[in-house]
Amino acid sequence: MAVFKPFIAAKDEKTSEFTIRAVILGVLLGLVFGVGNAYLGLKVGTTVSASIPAAVISMAILRTFFKRVSILENNMVQTIASVGEGLAAGVIFTVPALFLLGDRPSISRIFLLAALGGILGVLFMIPMRRYIIVQEHGKLPFPEGTACAEILKSGEASRSKAMMAFIGIIVGSIHKICSSAIYLFKEVPSWIIAPFQKTQFSMDCTPALLGVGYIIGPRISSLLFAGGALGWWVIIPLIHLFGSDLTIYPGTVPINQMSSDDIWSDYIRYIGAGAIATGGILSLFKIAPLILKTLKTGFDELFQGFSFKKQPLRTDRDISLRWLLLGSVAIILTLWLFPGLPMNFLTIILLILLGFFFVAVTSLTVGIVGSTSNPVSGMTITTLLITCLVFVLLGWTERIYLVAALTMSVVVNVAIALAGTTSQDLKTGYLLGATPRLQQVGEIIGVILPALSIGGTLYLLNAAYGFGTTAMPAPQGTMMALIAQGVIEGNIPTTLVVIGIILGLLLEMLKLPILPFAIGLYLPLSLSTGTMVGGLVSLCVKRKEKNTAANDRGILTASGFVAGDACTGVIIALLTVGGLVPATAAGYFPGWVSIIVYAALAFGLGWFALKPHAYFRRKH
Repeated sequence: MAVFKPFIAAKDEKTSEFTIRAVILGVLLGLVFGVGNAYLGLKVGTTVSASIPAAVISMAILRTFFKRVSILENNMVQTIASVGEGLAAGVIFTVPALFLLGDRPSISRIFLLAALGGILGVLFMIPMRRYIIVQEHGKLPFPEGTACAEILKSGEASRSKAMMAFIGIIVGSIHKICSSAIYLFKEVPSWIIAPFQKTQFSMDCTPALLGVGYIIGPRISSLLFAGGALGWWVIIPLIHLFGSDLTIYPGTVPINQMSSDDIWSDYIRYIGAGAIATGGILSLFKIAPLILKTLKTGFDELFQGFSFKKQPLRTDRDISLRWLLLGSVAIILTLWLFPGLPMNFLTIILLILLGFFFVAVTSLTVGIVGSTSNPVSGMTITTLLITCLVFVLLGWTERIYLVAALTMSVVVNVAIALAGTTSQDLKTGYLLGATPRLQQVGEIIGVILPALSIGGTLYLLNAAYGFGTTAMPAPQGTMMALIAQGVIEGNIPTTLVVIGIILGLLLEMLKLPILPFAIGLYLPLSLSTGTMVGGLVSLCVKRKEKNTAANDRGILTASGFVAGDACTGVIIALLTVGGLVPATAAGYFPGWVSIIVYAALAFGLGWFALKPHAYFRRKH
């Protein structure tokens, strides 16, 4: 078997990598992508990888202001920047559950949980690296990590491609201002279909959803849309048709007095939760042999250490396992002994065991299916279910144990999300010839600023829009609250959850991906339809232009749409809380104008990917 040779030789000790400028730029980009993805995840239930946009922006900025910039410096920037997206995903999937249950953690507590969970995820990933990334090289594709390495190696991608991302940011920001600040047109136009059991058609016409749809592609977006269509155009009309004047738990009023939104909130979400849990758990079973092998390697190296007869090559140096053990013990003691944290010793033990297990699992799954399709929600649900069931068996059904289970899940979920991000970054570094130890240190540094900002962002968005509403569904957080409260208090609507489980199993029999379909079922219809448009644009671009350059341009522009829309949304939320912008208002133009503007935006994205201006085709 041929020995792998990275882009920068392993014996090269002179190439600059961990520099002050790279760290500062990485931290700032991490803050932007962290805040933007927090908004996006709370709205649509998914985040988008920050690695490739961060790499492109890094090359543009560093090459503009500095003469000599190495590829490893640009890699360090994207490594640190991607932490913001991973940390946001971990927090927004769980912390809103505490808000919804009336136990809002303080901003300082959110910072502590997020920072400790993030560092734990990076540390737990260390013993996995040698097997998952090095030994399994060529077997695990790591799609985002490999693509990011290719972007960085191209070198030519810098200023011209970065301009595409910047233009996307500007367009996304302008559209958001027009729809959500001055209310020129509606952000989410909707129409009641009275003859069809009062169900509705709605579309979230925001650039962020258009960008997400383009990035995840036509297959995943169509499955997302199919789940939404089943929920809103099949199940809701059936409930309206046969429910009549019945009052069915967990609803509190007769069906004929409920709107489609009410039925979705009281019934459909439980079905979606059952399907999502099924998809996540089945994903784990499919890769069980690889999980066991990974865990064995990780434990062997963790407790036996590494035996090098001589100083290891630069590309094989990790953070010392001594620091892993010391850091893990310090984090455990902090979580156990810190005043005000509702976690007892058993909760901490479950956190460590489940956290280490699922860090290994997510490190493996992102190598197989990539970060976008990685079932983080399923892993977190499994963690929460196991913890809640243990508490119920012990007779711990008071509210404090409900809060303890969810608080523990925050730390585990952030660790899982950061481990997936770290895996992709270390794969990029492996292909380029980066130093793993420096990347790991960079990611730990990159945790701090997003962790400081994420709590304030959550309070701001909740005050402006309200978690669990159609404006800010917080789908995973809502689901965690429903499941934890249902299991602990014994009042979960079992029939609805079982229907979701059966639906997930039927999809598995049809060999269809469960999670995208289940998330579509769980989300408001407007999000599924808006995302589908982006998927259709991606399909048209791929069919029209077979080379990857057009699709790459589209992804960069779409990433700009996401960043511009999401970050501007957070700024508007701040203005809303301050009373400078109304929370809601009727659009100046009717709903069909929103659809036309959205269609024009979609056409522009496709045209920009296929027929870029001559400037963007030039090499810089």
